[in-house]
Amino acid sequence: MKKQPIFIALLLLSGVSLVALSAFRRNNPAPPPARPKRPNIIVILADDMGFSDLGCYGGEVHTPNIDWLAGNGIRYTQFYNTSRCCPTRASLLTGLYNQQAGIGKMTDAEDEPGYRGHITENAVTLAEVLKTAGYHTAMSGKWHVSNTNGQGSQQDQLDWLNHHKFYNEFSPISQYPTSRGFEKFFGTIWGVVDFYDPFSLVSGTTPIREVPANYYHTDAINDTAVAYINGYAQSSQPFFLYVAENAPHWPLQALPEDIAKYKDTYKGGWEATREARYQRMVKLGLIDPAKTKLSKRWKDDLRWEDNPTKEWDAMAMAVHAAMIDRMDQGIGRIINALKQNGQLDNTLILFLSDNGASAENCAAYGPGFDRPSETRDGRKIVYATQKQAMPGPETTYSSIGQRWANVANTPYQYWKAESYEGGVHTPLIAFWPKGITAKKGGFSPHVGHVMDFMSTFAELAGATYPKEYNGRPVTPTTGISLLPSFSGRETPGHEALFNEHFGARYARLGAWKLVSLSNDSTWHLYNLAADRTETQDLAAQHPEKVQQLDSLWRQWANTHQVFPKPGKKRH
Repeated sequence: MKKQPIFIALLLLSGVSLVALSAFRRNNPAPPPARPKRPNIIVILADDMGFSDLGCYGGEVHTPNIDWLAGNGIRYTQFYNTSRCCPTRASLLTGLYNQQAGIGKMTDAEDEPGYRGHITENAVTLAEVLKTAGYHTAMSGKWHVSNTNGQGSQQDQLDWLNHHKFYNEFSPISQYPTSRGFEKFFGTIWGVVDFYDPFSLVSGTTPIREVPANYYHTDAINDTAVAYINGYAQSSQPFFLYVAENAPHWPLQALPEDIAKYKDTYKGGWEATREARYQRMVKLGLIDPAKTKLSKRWKDDLRWEDNPTKEWDAMAMAVHAAMIDRMDQGIGRIINALKQNGQLDNTLILFLSDNGASAENCAAYGPGFDRPSETRDGRKIVYATQKQAMPGPETTYSSIGQRWANVANTPYQYWKAESYEGGVHTPLIAFWPKGITAKKGGFSPHVGHVMDFMSTFAELAGATYPKEYNGRPVTPTTGISLLPSFSGRETPGHEALFNEHFGARYARLGAWKLVSLSNDSTWHLYNLAADRTETQDLAAQHPEKVQQLDSLWRQWANTHQVFPKPGKKRH
């Protein structure tokens, strides 16, 4: 009983304390929980790389750094670009179909809304949107989304390309990366480059007139990206970095030590390389052989054993591989810079290609427009139309051609510029240790498109995609955020997708795909759920599906600036 007053006193005291504590909390509310630090974002875009060139997608090319990203991230099996360099870049940067952003064909200026040849004022770039959310923004590499009109006579143009004449602007400055949201830029304004001495090279807006004697452009792109990372790592702000590689776009030019690694790799020929890739893809679990048959090899009437230029052809593919290898080495330095700066775990890295491998014969184009006739020091460049000069050095312009492009795009048909899977289907790797909870090294069947990066990054950054920008109305994005697919949940992605480029076109609805070639407007119908390589044309069996998808494609074309205005003809 003697303890009772003490007990009551303690209760009263605790009550007073609780009242006081409650009052204190009302007057001094607890700070809100700390917001998770927003991730850095890096997009690495390869140029003309085939679907199966990477080791992690079944290739024999040595890509340990990209493979490491894949092994610690996720690989997408149904991701789409727009089949060519500048249209894909326009779509990726703006979150729109490329015609909506002004680049329906290439970078020539035309008097049509969808064919201005540069990113138009009705579009905003990833850099512009992320900058409004407090991100640093930088780019290294290939821009190729501004008007690239020539200078004066053909000889004036060649003198410019050969570094014998100089002009300060390679396109209107208002169309440069630093005018479209990027704080920093190092790279080329135009598309095609001499990898040893590139044309249209600038820092910011300042032309770079000379490069060191040991210059190689792929190294310069990646080393600049490393420098940007080292600089931004000291800031409290996250950064967005766009690394637009030129490799392995023609001309086939690589360093001798990289070529040496592959000097014997392709001597077995097209069929052997393609079959080996297909089998590795099956073993990796990347494809289901029941639904993804190996399509017929392009022009299989010529056997490798009977090929009179097999030595040259094997070397061409060896240089292609060497260019990818060198790109991978640079990506390794990017990864290492992130590690050293403590930035790797909270950086989203996306790696993909702008289109399928190129079947172009660049030698047949000859010098002109964006192709020099000689080096800076006066050595003539051989355009190897008869395969008379081995690929690799600065003095030879050549490309891998149709048969090797078909191999690079294993198991699919066709290539760059076409709307078949070999042209529009890209590998995509997503890596982000702090943000991706899906099984490491797994695959995602999510149906995605390069225009989805805008919605994805805006969501990550807490940015708002604007209705207006700088007083101009902005076209709404048609992209879908990829974030749900990072969790490993089955997410369908786009129900419908479309494309058109120089007459090549497709409409995809669910698993059905209607597609035509650039040189033949005949529609072909495929069920991708059972036939991913588009080998069984079902148009005759399902005319109603052809009609449905044709109607959808025309509706899309009419509402997305694909067709010219009434009364005008697009050539």
